[in-house]
Amino acid sequence: MRNIDRSSGLRELRKTRNKSLGLFWSVGLFSIFINLLMLTGPLFMLQVYDRVLGSRSEETLVALFTLMAFLYLMMGTLEWARGRVLARLGARFQADLDQRVFSAILRKKTALGPGGSNNDNQLKDLETVQRFLASPVLAGLFDLPWTPIFLLGISIFHPWLGILAISGGGLLIIITVLNQLTTRTATVKAGSAGYSSDRIAENLMTEAEMIRSLGMQENSFSRWHLARQRALEQNLRANDMGGSFSSATKTLRLFLQSAMLGLGAYLVLKGELTPGAMIAGSILLGRALAPVDLVIGQWALVQRAKRGWDNLAELLSLVSPETHCTKLPRPQAKLQVQQLTVIPPGSTQASLRMVSFDLQAGQAMGVIGPSGSGKSTLARALTGVWLAAAGKIRLDGAALDQYDPDTLARYIGYLPQRVLLFDGTIAENIARLSLTPDDAKVVESAKKAAAHEMILSLPDGYDTPVSVAGGQLSGGQIQRIGLARAMYGNPMLLVLDEPNSNLDNEGSTALNTAIRQMKLEGRSVLIMAHRPAAIKECDLLLVLEDGISKAWGPRDQVLSKVVQNYEKIQQVANKPVGVT
Repeated sequence: MRNIDRSSGLRELRKTRNKSLGLFWSVGLFSIFINLLMLTGPLFMLQVYDRVLGSRSEETLVALFTLMAFLYLMMGTLEWARGRVLARLGARFQADLDQRVFSAILRKKTALGPGGSNNDNQLKDLETVQRFLASPVLAGLFDLPWTPIFLLGISIFHPWLGILAISGGGLLIIITVLNQLTTRTATVKAGSAGYSSDRIAENLMTEAEMIRSLGMQENSFSRWHLARQRALEQNLRANDMGGSFSSATKTLRLFLQSAMLGLGAYLVLKGELTPGAMIAGSILLGRALAPVDLVIGQWALVQRAKRGWDNLAELLSLVSPETHCTKLPRPQAKLQVQQLTVIPPGSTQASLRMVSFDLQAGQAMGVIGPSGSGKSTLARALTGVWLAAAGKIRLDGAALDQYDPDTLARYIGYLPQRVLLFDGTIAENIARLSLTPDDAKVVESAKKAAAHEMILSLPDGYDTPVSVAGGQLSGGQIQRIGLARAMYGNPMLLVLDEPNSNLDNEGSTALNTAIRQMKLEGRSVLIMAHRPAAIKECDLLLVLEDGISKAWGPRDQVLSKVVQNYEKIQQVANKPVGVT
């Protein structure tokens, strides 16, 4: 595991946990009375053997039985209440951190990058910690401090019983410590191997169509199967080690209870102990060792929760909470990029260096250049997905980091190079997964993207269900729905990364019409393009090469300077779409 300062993340986790201190105190208070009421059984047996059987008094037996039943009823009620409190304690902890962890994961994967870590599933880590907080093992940890008290209490019956109990309890504690030390590494390796296997399977299933079409099924299975086998081996090793300790503690606990009876019987024969004390001592020993047995049996959950806690602390330390931004008025479509340098997440080399340009309201600008020149990097930086290593991006004079991310997304529409649809309906996808889509805005956006008629032709129209895989939709249909999503809410700036890569002539015409309409409304458009038809409506042109601005200015002027086949490209760009 990487050496990362987790102090700030630990403080945040503890602060969240401390919001439920009242519930922890309630669990502790319930545990006190539950453990005191656990003495009901030993005391009842002591009284029955030493008083009732000796006096042969039925009235005493009835009274003791009634009292015993009432005390057990109280103990059961407290156990039930403690379990409910623990469940709510875990639920509150998860609810308080759900949004923070979800947001931090998204920000890490976009702005910071995964960094090659195998600990990128912190939502499951949070769920693991929640399960631990709500589990009986936490109640067992609250009961554990009573173990030495009960062991010392056995000494009241007879010193030799106390010595046996304390010795056996000490041996169980040693086994517990050995269990923690020896299984920790195996559990971590098993978790890491399982995560790697799941990640490979998820990636392969996502690209199932490509795997089938390229004949990669057997090879992909072999690759996943190797990871799966490693995970199974590590899990077996961890389970074997944990199971060995669990079996040893259970066997030792049963032996100690029988040994307690045997020693008690010997002391009864010697006249140094009563039969009631013999039975009570055995029952009390079982109660004293029960929390130890429970904790060891559930130690895998404890270790997973500890690992999840550490992973959450690492994540929250890496990604600080988002600061509140003063709400700015809706900006005008004025974009200013000043000496922008961008280093992609996980990389040490800038893919965009010292790029500057201005874009005024009602203008469209094209960005051209060979593959790897930095076009997509610029698109991600303009939408705030990737942070600037140096320089500034200003929208109507305000730097992008002065806007709340969700608010910024309403001002800057984005069509990525690879368009994905999410599980839901087409309307929900256009409305950016809103639980309450604005139907009027959804239809308006689809019309602007010239996708309205295409959507209506589908079996259920706007209510047609789609998924990440895309279903029966073609690449061009998905791209037009993605364009409608980018235009949802009338953004002031539209950033399009290879917008016509999957479009036919009709789609390209619709795209140019949408760009023209945006300009007429005083909005701005920025297009990353390979195909000349995409820059037909552009007023300005930026040429990138190896991440550096090679030329910027009016479109025709830039083309005439830097492009050898300028006249041919100009003819293609100005030709009506669909004309051959």
